[in-house]
Amino acid sequence: MEIKEFKEELEGYLKILNINVKNQQIQQLYEYMNVLIEWNKNINLTAIVESKEIILKHFIDSLTINKYIEKGINLIDVGTGAGFPGIPLKIIRPDINITLVDSLNKRIKFLDYTIGKLKLGNIKTIHKRAEELGRDKLYREKYDIATSRAVANVSTLSEYLIPLVKESGKCIYMKGPDIDTELEEGKKSIDVLGGKIINKDEFELPKTDIKRTIIVIQKYKKTPTKYPRKPGIPAKEPIQ
Repeated sequence: MEIKEFKEELEGYLKILNINVKNQQIQQLYEYMNVLIEWNKNINLTAIVESKEIILKHFIDSLTINKYIEKGINLIDVGTGAGFPGIPLKIIRPDINITLVDSLNKRIKFLDYTIGKLKLGNIKTIHKRAEELGRDKLYREKYDIATSRAVANVSTLSEYLIPLVKESGKCIYMKGPDIDTELEEGKKSIDVLGGKIINKDEFELPKTDIKRTIIVIQKYKKTPTKYPRKPGIPAKEPIQ
């Protein structure tokens, strides 16, 4: 896809999200897309490889949480994969500091290359499991916002994210449709870890019938020191 077509496609969606971008940011997103497509030939980063699909299902999807992110905050993106939602957010929001976390080193290498290629500042990567990160004093309760896109069910995800945010911080869960049962089953986990649900936003991606849900959790007290548990346990034995 040529950059002119890319720009038209992207801006059509961004207008609906009330997001304004500069030409430099469009160029960065365009380069990001091309790097992703090229690297994906050798490393399995994404099943979405068509340009228009990448724009909608990766870039625009990532940016749907932009309205929940205050100016100048520290955000951690857990299980970022090929950089979603963290890198698109960083491109359009140079004011925020972002940490990208993934457990696979090959993804971290891709992210580091991409960050350098796009000349992004105030963004770093960590190769670590979320459970290990949440027990590390360098990262535990250090972030204003923790987010994750399509990583785990609500109960498990809460144990990954809530320990990482400060008291009064937020967790933003990026989920698909029909999550009422999952959310109900996750309420105990959210409460035990020190959070409460303050918003549930169900919507469709612009110009589509693709349904998405964003859950916003406010942290109101410190997470008990026993959480997160050892790697693998939150997924096998969610808090009940």
